Amino acid sequence: MKKISILLTIVLGFTLFSCDNPGDGKISTDVVDNTKTASGTYDASIGPRFEFDETEHNFGNMIQGEKVSYDFQFTNTGGADLIINKVSTSCGCTASNYPKTAIKPGEISKIEVTFDSRHKKGHQNKSIAIIANTEPNRTVLRVKARVLMPEKN
Repeated sequence: MKKISILLTIVLGFTLFSCDNPGDGKISTDVVDNTKTASGTYDASIGPRFEFDETEHNFGNMIQGEKVSYDFQFTNTGGADLIINKVSTSCGCTASNYPKTAIKPGEISKIEVTFDSRHKKGHQNKSIAIIANTEPNRTVLRVKARVLMPEKN
């Protein structure tokens, strides 16, 4: 019985003191840089913002098996560092390479997209979704092509 009493005291002690948060309980703004507010008001000029030269590129006609690339160039026209969290493609035939570091306000960068036409034919329309700390947080780019079958000899 004495062992159970000691065990219960220890468990009760951990329960009471484990959630103790020293300080005033506030999170430092050095840790959180969020341009949105609880009131719902948002000034888009304060946060980071993509401005792409173009959001769609057409490779035109290509022969099945060719691999082509295009750089989507953009500028951070916002007032804060732009951070790309994730870039995903609609198909395994499309790949991307994007900056892994913050893009400063006014800085120009690019997202490289590669399309592999192997095992494809006809009209192709692929999307590239970018998740970033922008408003809105999702931006979609598109690449198109018309894949032709190679001539048989």
